[in-house]
Amino acid sequence: MHRKTLILAIVSGLGLAGALAYAANRGAIVPVPGFAAGNAAFPVPVAAAPSTAATFGGNLRPAAKPAPPPPPPTDAQVGDAASFGRNVRWLGLASAFVFADPDCASLQAENPDVLCQPITDTTASTSFNFTDIARVTLPANATNSLLCHWFSPRVVVGFVNEGATPVLGRLSYNPTLTVENAVLADPALIDPTTGVAFNGRLTTSMSASETFTIALDPGLPITQSLRDSVVCQAGFVSRRQLIETYGLTAAQVSSFFANPTTIRMNVSGNMRHASFAQLSLGLRIVGD
Repeated sequence: MHRKTLILAIVSGLGLAGALAYAANRGAIVPVPGFAAGNAAFPVPVAAAPSTAATFGGNLRPAAKPAPPPPPPTDAQVGDAASFGRNVRWLGLASAFVFADPDCASLQAENPDVLCQPITDTTASTSFNFTDIARVTLPANATNSLLCHWFSPRVVVGFVNEGATPVLGRLSYNPTLTVENAVLADPALIDPTTGVAFNGRLTTSMSASETFTIALDPGLPITQSLRDSVVCQAGFVSRRQLIETYGLTAAQVSSFFANPTTIRMNVSGNMRHASFAQLSLGLRIVGD
């Protein structure tokens, strides 16, 4: 019995040794640190992480290089490449009220700051022109490449025909913005819209001019309330416009947006066969 037991132990030991040798050749075990060869009869196997070569079947492959980013869009592609992909910046809000009335004195007695154009004869044309009726002053670097308007006018106008035959009542108004910036004070810069030096400012429209006409029968007064909004497209000032329309260099345009800017609102117009008019003009400015 002792002899058979000894033979079985020898055979089992040889089988275990063979298995350990096979596993070691495959990289499945590594010797435990601190155990010198011959100090332990049965070293404890430790699982090893698979090698990169094993993971890829023995063939090492370099990582693929990422594709270069696409070039930025051009003006020809998007219309305004300078503002493409940029967030909207809320830059300011202003409002103004303008009146046309036969009795401006009473209105201004209540509030001396009221802007009022007297109407002396409804059958004649009455013109009005008010400047700097509201303003927003922006700090340096407030926007990157453009200034845009959100313009919301509300107009209430009363028409009357004091004659004996039908006539046409009419009201037209034209809001504009005056932009002041230190870069425009350069005497060498000429405003192509006026033919003279900018003198520190330029005036631009908001594409918000409107004209209302209505047929009036004798002795029948009509009151109209009109509400509209205009949102800019290219901007009342933009990097591209300053270069292509006003002749500034790229360096001057960069300096323009790096300087403080003041925007002043103006309104002009005329009316006929109107007994009164009230204009409420709201302006919000945004940039990029």
